[in-house]
Amino acid sequence: MTKQFISDIASDGKKVEGLFALKFKKPPVDYKNNKQGKWFEMRLADKTGEITAKYWGNDEQKTVEIYDSFSRGCVVALSGTVQEYPKGSNNFSISVDSALDTLRVCDSSEYDISDFVATTPKDVDSMLVEVQSILESVKNKDLSRLVKSFVLDKTFMELFSKTPAAMEYHQNYVGGLLEHTLNVMKIADNVCGLYPELDRDLVVCGAFLHDIGKMSELELSGTLIGVSHEGMLIGHTVIGHDMVAKKISGIDDFPVTLKLKLLHIVLSHHGKKEYGAPKVPQLPEAVVVHYADDCDTKVDIFVRLKREANTDDSWVWDKKIKGHVYLE
Repeated sequence: MTKQFISDIASDGKKVEGLFALKFKKPPVDYKNNKQGKWFEMRLADKTGEITAKYWGNDEQKTVEIYDSFSRGCVVALSGTVQEYPKGSNNFSISVDSALDTLRVCDSSEYDISDFVATTPKDVDSMLVEVQSILESVKNKDLSRLVKSFVLDKTFMELFSKTPAAMEYHQNYVGGLLEHTLNVMKIADNVCGLYPELDRDLVVCGAFLHDIGKMSELELSGTLIGVSHEGMLIGHTVIGHDMVAKKISGIDDFPVTLKLKLLHIVLSHHGKKEYGAPKVPQLPEAVVVHYADDCDTKVDIFVRLKREANTDDSWVWDKKIKGHVYLE
């Protein structure tokens, strides 16, 4: 079956035939008008996005059997029809009619995993060299010892190099966390060049460590990027705080005030409590890391929206930013 990406689905009434990863499914339910059979809803995904699909079955037993054959992360082959509701909303779903269309589980030999989980387009080894080069320039001996304890941890660095930066918001692909972290470090470092009063060592170390909790928050499971139980219940900000605090506890005579400043940067990097920050920035260095993080996140989103826009219009509206992006 020919692969059709979700980002290509943008026309009401168009036929769809492709392979998609199953994020979740809802149990089959009866029709409301006493019609025989059952229907169920699925959330499907690939590396370009997500879409809802509904299977309309006319045979109750067969519908239940198809439903039971699916599990989270499996790849399904389907054919169906695109529906836009309400009209003009750009809110598309796929309708699968059991009498006309197909829906089945795929064997692993039928698909390429790269269609579902993308990889950073940048060279991972080169980015690691850049990260380490910036950290090697840290002059504060205590911060230098701390970041070296992370860099020399092969297990940590391997996972750090593979983890996505987000599930779908920005740099949501293998290597995304490394790419995002390096960008934040470089942005923050440049700001330090404008403000010599800043503690540059604290800024770049905080930038390096600000998102490491995502290594436990996000999971790569087959064809999907998901959120772990720990990530859902605790969140990467607090997880990252605990990871840094644990490393510091293994370093003799680490200054208490320096520890508090660094942990504050990790806890406040989202900027506002409504955005998941346990604390708002109270240090100029924390402000730098917060805005460097926010800058890279938003620029990545805008650049990708412009690059992937499938329209001849001059603007595209996106729900992630709740606004328009100018394309010309």
